[in-house]
Amino acid sequence: MTMMRAAFSAVRALTTPKSVPARCLHAPPGSKKIVGVFYKAKEYASTSPNFVGCVEGALGIRDWLESQGHQYIVTDDKEGPDCELEKHIPDMHVLITTPFHPAYMLENRIKKAKNLQLLLTAGIGSDHIDLRAAAAAGLTVAEVTGSNVVSVAEDELMRILILIRNFLPGYRQVLDGDWNVAAIASRAYDLEGKTVGTVGAGRIGRLLLQRLKPFNCNLLYHDRLKMDPEMENQTGAKYEEDLDGMLKKCDIVVINTPLTDKTRGMFDKDRIAKLKKGVFIVNNARGAIMDAQAVADACSNGQIAGYSGDVWYPQPAPKDHPWRHMPNHAMTPHISGTTIDAQLRYAAGVKDMLDSYFKGEDFPPQNYIVKEGQLASQYM
Repeated sequence: MTMMRAAFSAVRALTTPKSVPARCLHAPPGSKKIVGVFYKAKEYASTSPNFVGCVEGALGIRDWLESQGHQYIVTDDKEGPDCELEKHIPDMHVLITTPFHPAYMLENRIKKAKNLQLLLTAGIGSDHIDLRAAAAAGLTVAEVTGSNVVSVAEDELMRILILIRNFLPGYRQVLDGDWNVAAIASRAYDLEGKTVGTVGAGRIGRLLLQRLKPFNCNLLYHDRLKMDPEMENQTGAKYEEDLDGMLKKCDIVVINTPLTDKTRGMFDKDRIAKLKKGVFIVNNARGAIMDAQAVADACSNGQIAGYSGDVWYPQPAPKDHPWRHMPNHAMTPHISGTTIDAQLRYAAGVKDMLDSYFKGEDFPPQNYIVKEGQLASQYM
């Protein structure tokens, strides 16, 4: 998942070619066409009145939008030239999508979206958008910063424990009617005393470190920004400036960095080979940070003892994705940041930003990824 920094609003350095005209973010009077792309809940839609992050729930903003005269189209159909989303691209003003069922807005779609002004991510992580193309078109891209960071950090801690305690094979034994304690115990470890390193220590990374501290681990972090001394004391984590130097020390590696041009494919065959043999890896950031086949091969040959996460590339993952069938994995669909609690937070954040858009007001500074054609510095 993308991790925006707490200091982002204070130190944002934005740049774009001055010749690019920004499309006015502030909505002129009149009805707007707003398109939402979310996953379909089907029979699960009625399980909770707060299940708003799906097509059926539509973020809970349909009545509010339509009462103001706006058109609100919601779909899960987002792929291919004949999909429902494609029909609305030429005349939509706002697109809302999520990292959990992302509508990929690449350069070809952005060029066709002549009326588009605003791309909103219901959640955090906007790498499904070609940010450079959005900036070149003068668009604004924003997300609900902080809306699901607790959800993701809790999920990461759960995955660490599932891997290190060899939980899933034991669970499968119960389902299969088996009972083989040795098969589980031979690969099960305590978390206490292990060295855990997070690659990225933004909002999610810091929350994870705080939750790991009571387990008496040796905690390390690598990030482009060093924490202030008070936060380092709260987390008990030590800063490691050299990424590869940190990785060699780690029993467990957690990926908490956004997907950018610099981090795409960061964990390739060569870097994975440098890790401690038998390392456990948790990745709830973005699937494309990893070389998918290199991870699968390393899980097969024992270089990686266990891999878990909820992020894939592309999403939804194809049935022949190598991570579906590699040994010693605990993968799930992209679920960590879309708990019911998180849905309520990012739905409220989307509504607040739409309200500001209609009123001609700015968003909270930390929510901007691209502002009227200006790209945030960490995505350069």
